[in-house]
Amino acid sequence: MAEQVSEGCVETMDPRIRRTRLALQQALGKLLETKEFDAVSVQEIAEAAEVNRATFYDHYTDKFALLECMVGSRFGGLLAARGVRFDGGCSSALKGIVQGVCDYVATAPGAECTRQLPHMEAAVIAVVRKMLLEGTRKHPREDVSPEMMAGTLSWAIYGAAKEWVRTLGRIPVEEAVEQIVGVVGPMFAGAGAVKVEAEVPRQASEWIGQGSHS
Repeated sequence: MAEQVSEGCVETMDPRIRRTRLALQQALGKLLETKEFDAVSVQEIAEAAEVNRATFYDHYTDKFALLECMVGSRFGGLLAARGVRFDGGCSSALKGIVQGVCDYVATAPGAECTRQLPHMEAAVIAVVRKMLLEGTRKHPREDVSPEMMAGTLSWAIYGAAKEWVRTLGRIPVEEAVEQIVGVVGPMFAGAGAVKVEAEVPRQASEWIGQGSHS
């Protein structure tokens, strides 16, 4: 679903394309405030964005691709608002991503709807996987593929953040981040220290310009 199309997202600087994609992402977000994702049709999204159905498919292969880019836009904006920056080191990159995931999961719209969760989860995990994959490909381990490493880490980070969010009387996010990093951090370790340079959008606008194809 969303993860399957993540690699097809292509950034564009054309202002007209960016405006259309922003309108589509905003339209989907608005619809999700009152409807379940499964009940939302491409036609409804297009009408809410004031574009035709053909225009939708000019930018996204399906609504799952749109959902992933919408999540990526919001996630990138959240990271920018938190001042998350990476210096290329494993510790800072990993901690920044974990912090971002915890913040996003705790504030994501629709998170309280259990029937909405599978689609939102798939989109968040796909976004995190894409970020991590940039780094794991640059610094591959000999015993596991970059794709498997990025996939495993993205699921582990999201799962831990979700467990933290749904825990009654949960600990502060700062403590949760330290605990999650302590759990997933060793997964980076191979024969020696492995650096991870996570390519994270510095601004939400970088995801707004992304579609399933250009």
